Amino acid sequence: MGKVWFVGAGPGDAELITVKGQRLLREAGAIIYAGSLVSKACTLWASEDCDIADSKGMTLDEITGWLIEKAGKHETVIRLQTGDPSLYGALIEMLQPLDAAGIESSVVPGVSSAFASMAAASESMTLPEVTQTVILTRVEGRTPMPDGESLRELAQHKTTLCLFLSITLLHKVRDELLAAGWHDDDAILVVQKASWPDEEKIVRGTIGNIREKCRAEKIASQAMIVVSPTLGARHWKTLKKSKLYDADFTHRFRKAEK
Repeated sequence: MGKVWFVGAGPGDAELITVKGQRLLREAGAIIYAGSLVSKACTLWASEDCDIADSKGMTLDEITGWLIEKAGKHETVIRLQTGDPSLYGALIEMLQPLDAAGIESSVVPGVSSAFASMAAASESMTLPEVTQTVILTRVEGRTPMPDGESLRELAQHKTTLCLFLSITLLHKVRDELLAAGWHDDDAILVVQKASWPDEEKIVRGTIGNIREKCRAEKIASQAMIVVSPTLGARHWKTLKKSKLYDADFTHRFRKAEK
């Protein structure tokens, strides 16, 4: 039996896949990718005779069945997933059938759309004495949230919030944020298809007007929502600087000047 690799394709730009991911794509005998989420450009490194399938219309059982079948024919089989396989992907649900079938598997991480979105907007998730915490979460929809993980509860920390799979629920995002103590004039960022060539859209607004702005841009899918006290810091007149590079701060590679 061959080995199945779960490879993070990154946020969309084919060049943002890891070097290891590229190498495995070149070596693969079979690749299955989520065509609705992963740019087909990420399969450009595959060999001409590689067996490539699009899973966007398949069920979980059909995907795992495909992986098991191809592992019986090829040394290297790849499940190419959007972003990073560990975030909002059915990784464990796919690993269990492979384990039961005695098929070896490994995971290659990828760049998350959360990071690609902040890069697209030239924003920072953390700033000294502003916030040092990032919460990756989603708004409750058809998939319920565990106890203690509602957006209202998490938002009370006033840290950076990266909201996946929630762009169609902006009305609920606003309600939950306001209930948690945020305000309608607080900054919010929405990035659709971060890093996708010619498809990326960046929308800046406030909690109060972002829904209308996204409607105007016809953004209704594949978008990251970021709420953070760090947004717009590039234009602040005063900014707390990192101690790491402070001339008066000693660490094991440099002594303080004073």
